[in-house]
Order: sequence, then structure tokens, then C-alpha cells
Amino acid sequence: MLCLVADPVAAERVAALNPATRSLAGLYAEGAPREEAYERMVAEILAPVRAGRRVCAVFYGHPGVFVAPGHAAVAAARREGLPARMLPGVSAEDCLFADLGVDPARDGCQTYEASAFLRRRPRVETSAALVLWQVGVVGSREHANAPDPRELPRLVSLLAGLYGEGHEAVVYQASPYPGVPPLVRRLRLAELDAAAVTPLATLYVPPQASG
Repeated sequence: MLCLVADPVAAERVAALNPATRSLAGLYAEGAPREEAYERMVAEILAPVRAGRRVCAVFYGHPGVFVAPGHAAVAAARREGLPARMLPGVSAEDCLFADLGVDPARDGCQTYEASAFLRRRPRVETSAALVLWQVGVVGSREHANAPDPRELPRLVSLLAGLYGEGHEAVVYQASPYPGVPPLVRRLRLAELDAAAVTPLATLYVPPQASG
């Protein structure tokens, strides 16, 4: 079994299920592009599969939501005629809907990775909710263990232009532990700065009031 989880408690839990579990976290290099680490992870997953072994790769959250090596490993195995499948999990967005009491079916919901949102500047429907992933590392392509929102001021400026500086948003981070509350930080867009985010933070921008 291979795993990539966000904290040592989760790693211990996975290891309790299979003492032979190996972590993929060591394939990251501080300051190096994340894509390079993802390629190494895919190679690590596929090597024993090609050798005829059964492999389970465990990722935190949903293995198909912001887990590039999860999709890449499954696709590569299938291209080679090897059996592979992905089982669903619970993503940070699922936790957000529950913790904030948000129903995405009510007003609609738009979801983007923060750096891609800033780069592409998609048309935004302000009467629907907006969820921006990885706002704590917006603009960064390197792996980092600390917040590195180098383009956060530009993102704030873009959002303030759409919603107004006084529009309330929520910096959110799901709790990885039972009984421990999530991070829920409500603030005006004008107050959104590097001190308000974490590396795993998601930004929820509620719909703009009509009328």
C-alpha cells in the first residue's frame, strides 16, 4: 500500500491497516515544481503494478479531486492494459457544504483552482456561489509547507471588482480529525491577506444579494 496524506495521525491510521504502507510524501521537494513530484508518484505506483502486484494508493480527501497523480496513475495503467479503478472519497468541498450549511443546488456553484481562476479570468455569475481551491498558494507552482499566496493581492483585486470590497467571504479548511472544528474565518474581501490563509485553505464567496 502507498499513501499520501496530510498529517502524521492519518499516516498512522493507514499504516495500522497495512504495516507495509509506504508514504509518497518524500517524493516532494521543497521549492520544486509539484508536477515533477506527481510524475515520481505515478512511477512509484505503477512499478509494482507492472510487476504483477496488487497496489492500493491512498490519498487524503477525494482521490480524484486535486490529486493529479491519482488520475494519471489510473489512466497510465489502463493505457497499458492493466486493471485500475478509483474509489470515491470525501473532498474539502463536500465538507465545506456541510460545515457552512451551503446547498450548491440552491443558487448554483462555480468551482475553480485559484491560480487557474486568476490566469483564465472566467466569466463569473455573482448570483451563484464561488469556491476557489488552494487560495493559500495562489500563483505558486512549487511545493511549499507554508502559505505562499504570492498572487493573493491580484486575486483580491479581481474579486473586489466583481463583488465589492465589503462583500463577505469565508476562508475555510476542513478538519481532518473527528471532534475538532474546521477553520471557518469570515471576513470582507478587503481583509483577505496572507495572514488570513493557510496552505490548504479554500475560499468560499457567497452569492451576491439580488436587488
